[in-house]
Amino acid sequence: MRKVEFHHGIGNKLAYACRLLRKAHRAGAQVAVTGDLATLQALDRELWTFDDQEFLPHVLAAGKPLPERLHATPIWLSPDPASAPGERSILVNVGREMPAGMDRFQRLFDLVSSEADDRQEGRQRWKAYAAQGWDVQPHEVKDEVR
Repeated sequence: MRKVEFHHGIGNKLAYACRLLRKAHRAGAQVAVTGDLATLQALDRELWTFDDQEFLPHVLAAGKPLPERLHATPIWLSPDPASAPGERSILVNVGREMPAGMDRFQRLFDLVSSEADDRQEGRQRWKAYAAQGWDVQPHEVKDEVR
């Protein structure tokens, strides 16, 4: 059964995403990250600056084909996660809509901030995931430990 880890109550969604991606990268995971283009561009900038001691290899794939040498990049940021090359079993949603192409992935992390609009949209996604047969597991973020 496919699983959604529904992380909610996040104060700073992009900083939280960076820490989650660092953990996944350290574990050797190949990850696709999806959301709207503006959010992905902001995450791309955040990934360059959030830790001055470590670099997380990532690429922003939005709108134009990337050279094949970049296809093995462990963290793939794209509004269309189904286009991510290679075997990627993890999808992280930093957006506010249901991710396109999510059926390709076995595990999904859906990040929801503590903002009222984002919480409401998150509730709708939760219902939609459950209706599609995904196992939705809540994870309330109380303390954003590094």
